[in-house]
Amino acid sequence: MEYTQLGRAGVKVSRIVLGTMNFGPETDEADAHRIMDRALELGVNFFDTANVYGRDRKGWTEEIIGRWFAARPEARDQVVLATKVYGAMGEGPNDRGLSAYSIRAQVDASLRRLQTDRIDLYQFHHVDRSVPWEEIWEAIDVLVAQGKVVYSGSSNFAGWMIAQANEQAARRGSYGLVSEQSIYSLVNRHIELEVVPASQRYGLGVIPWSPLAGGLLGGVLGETAATGRRAGAHMAERIEQHRPALEGYEALAAEKGIAPAVLGLAWVLSRPGVTGPIIGPRVMSQLEDAVAALDVELTEKDLATLDELFPGPGGAAPEAYAW
Repeated sequence: MEYTQLGRAGVKVSRIVLGTMNFGPETDEADAHRIMDRALELGVNFFDTANVYGRDRKGWTEEIIGRWFAARPEARDQVVLATKVYGAMGEGPNDRGLSAYSIRAQVDASLRRLQTDRIDLYQFHHVDRSVPWEEIWEAIDVLVAQGKVVYSGSSNFAGWMIAQANEQAARRGSYGLVSEQSIYSLVNRHIELEVVPASQRYGLGVIPWSPLAGGLLGGVLGETAATGRRAGAHMAERIEQHRPALEGYEALAAEKGIAPAVLGLAWVLSRPGVTGPIIGPRVMSQLEDAVAALDVELTEKDLATLDELFPGPGGAAPEAYAW
């Protein structure tokens, strides 16, 4: 396993992040526990979840992780545990968002479900435009002082929002954001314009979610039958939209003797500023394949081929679109 610092923070995290969104709705508890066991064996020490995960039963995923910790007390100090706050957890007006009231209530609820005394990385799942950053940072500073939160991060923020958040944190002497979790893959490279540069400037590690574009980069052309998230008219439409690029992509994976999913993860791992991609295994083999991506070396020719197949925005703004 390879490890790196989480942005400017000193904590060391694995370059593969175990995403748990499927635990409960797609993967039953026994299998989820086995996947977490195997992740630790493989050296994956960075686990990501959210208070809303569990689909119609929000909090379910955190509960599954909590029971895993309860059965394996020694595992807690081996894991850098990340969860999120923002999404609606009930019908009340204060059951969502990033008000100090909501943050303090939701962190305690997550701690109970996770059966732990602390959250190592507490992430804002989305920007809340109705709440000033002074209020958000005051709430986080209290939680840090109480030992309930160690670091804070963002998710789905624009570049200017990252700048605003950390400038406000600096004014009050708060540590600020150490990570940004964004959608990022060969198919969706928008964050290269401003989110990645802002993250690098302010010392945030970039944590890509959906690094395989919802399964599109997982070898869809070579499958004999579409199942799960890849089934249905929407996926068929996406495949046709990107077919020429996917043909070249899967041909490159075959030429290198690796699975298409491994190639897609290896590309994300090669990108500047990336801490590690989130992989959300439904079954054990998907975890094993993800870890294999760490052993793949992409040549300059490979990277150039992938850029031709899936062109990015042209680099960072404003040079990407102006002189």
